[in-house]
Amino acid sequence: MNKHTKLAFMVAPILAVVGFIAADYYEENEAAANKIIQLVPEGHCDIANKNCVLISGDFKINVSDEAGVTEVNSTFPLDSATLFLVDKSDKMTPYPLGMKKSPYYWRSNTPLGGLLANKGDSYKLRLIAKIKGGQYIGEFYTQTVK
Repeated sequence: MNKHTKLAFMVAPILAVVGFIAADYYEENEAAANKIIQLVPEGHCDIANKNCVLISGDFKINVSDEAGVTEVNSTFPLDSATLFLVDKSDKMTPYPLGMKKSPYYWRSNTPLGGLLANKGDSYKLRLIAKIKGGQYIGEFYTQTVK
């Protein structure tokens, strides 16, 4: 073996480790970059009857309301979540959701239960869920079926 081959065998493991570390930093930086991803309802959305799921790829968010408390739970841990009630004149009222026990569950007191109390009631909502640098944004209608 000549001196160049010996040097290559000594340097190669060091370069492999440095490359692995650099790739990890690059991926972490890309994950923290600001992104906006759209959430869409999976079928009919009925928050009053706990049947409202918003999806984007593998990420799912379930929105429900019981006794004036609107709850959001997700498949991945959230950094924050805000629900907006949108009236007929397109005026939004924000309701920042607070974490309940873990970053998978968020809740807040809202008047949504009263707005959807009767069969056939419909309301427009917007949801923003933040995960690291990504913002998952959805605009959808909920309609009470039962």
